[in-house]
Amino acid sequence: MRHRVAGWAVLGLLAALAVLAGCAADKPKPTGLEVFTPQIAGRQVWSASLASVQFPLAVAVRDGNFVVAGTDGTVLALEAQSGRELWRGQAGAKLSAGVGSDGRFAAVVTTDNELVVLDKGARLWSTRLGSRTSTAPLVAGERVFVIGVDRVVHAFDALDGRRLWTFQRAGEALTLAQPSVLAAYKNTLVAGIGAVMVGLDPTTGSVRWEAALTSPRGTNEVERLNDLVGPVLRAGDTLCARAFQTAVGCIALSGAGNATERATVRWSRNAGGQQALGGDAELVFGADATDRVSAWRAGAGELAWTHDRLLYRGLSAPLATGKTVMLGDFEGQVHFLSREDGKTLLRLPTDGSPVAAQPVLSGSTALVVTRKGGLFAFRPE
Repeated sequence: MRHRVAGWAVLGLLAALAVLAGCAADKPKPTGLEVFTPQIAGRQVWSASLASVQFPLAVAVRDGNFVVAGTDGTVLALEAQSGRELWRGQAGAKLSAGVGSDGRFAAVVTTDNELVVLDKGARLWSTRLGSRTSTAPLVAGERVFVIGVDRVVHAFDALDGRRLWTFQRAGEALTLAQPSVLAAYKNTLVAGIGAVMVGLDPTTGSVRWEAALTSPRGTNEVERLNDLVGPVLRAGDTLCARAFQTAVGCIALSGAGNATERATVRWSRNAGGQQALGGDAELVFGADATDRVSAWRAGAGELAWTHDRLLYRGLSAPLATGKTVMLGDFEGQVHFLSREDGKTLLRLPTDGSPVAAQPVLSGSTALVVTRKGGLFAFRPE
C-alpha cells in the first residue's frame, strides 16, 4: 500500500504540472491595465514580510489575527488590526502546504512530507505522512486533519500527534497536486475526494454524506481530472467549490451533525478554471482559465455578470468584501471590482510579484500575500 500511495502522489504531481505547463505555454499576452477613475477609497494600512511564498499558501484567520507561513518554514501570527507580530515559529524545513490554525495550534506540511504542529510558535510535534500534501491542514476541535494528493484523509490529536483515524476510498489513480477541499461545517469534516464532496464524522472518520459536484469528462486520464479546488466557500448551509477545469457549483446541507444530515447539489455549471471561488449568500465569484471573472447567483447558479478586462493576468481566487470583489494578479496589483456589475472600482499595488494566495478578511482588514513574501493589509472604504 505504501508503494501504491507514493505512486499516486507522483502521478498526481506530474499530471498537474503537465496540465498547468500546457496552459502556460499557450497563454496569450496579459491584458494591459485599463484606465479608470477610482470609485471608492482604499489604502494600505500596514505591511510585513516573509522570505518568500513559493507554495500554495492558505492564510488562517482566527480571533482577529492572521496566521501565515513562508517557503523556508517560518510560521507567523499577526494582529489583523495593526500588523503587530504576536508570535513566530519555525517548521524546520521548506513547506509544501499550510497554514491551518485554530488560534492556538498551527499546522504546516514540509516538502519532506512531514506534518509539523506548533503551539503559539513553539514546535509541539511532527509526524511523517505517506504522500505529498498541497492542501493546508485543518485544525479544529483539538484535532489536526490532513488530506494528501493521494486523496487520503488523516486525523491526529493536536496535543500529542496520535493518529486517530484514516479515511480512504477507491478512485482514479491519477490525482491533482493542487489544494483540495478540507473544511469544517458545524461538527462535520468536509473533504474533497476527486469531484465528490464528502462529509465525515471528525471523531471516527465515518461517512455522513457525499455529493458529486460534476462527472469526469474527456478521453484520457489527464483530461478527466476534475478534483475539487480549495478552499471551499461556505455561505450559511451552502458549500460552493470549483471542480478543476470543468465546473463550479454549490451543495446545500441539512440536518447538520447527526444521522439525518444530507447533502444535495443545489446547482452546477460548466466552467473552466483552476482557482477557488469567493462570494457570499447572494453571489459566487470566480475566474476561469482565461481570467475572465464571472459572478453566479448563489441560489440557482444563474450568471449575473462577467468581466473580461483582466484576461491572462494570472488572477488569484477572489474575496468578496462589502460592495467589492478583490483579486490579485501576476504583477501584484490588487483589483477591486463592483460586486453588482464587475466594473473596476479601485486598484492598489503591492511589491510587483504575483499574489500568492486568496485574499482573506478579518474585520475590515483584508490581507494580500505575494510570492516575494510581502504581506499587505488593505482597508477599502
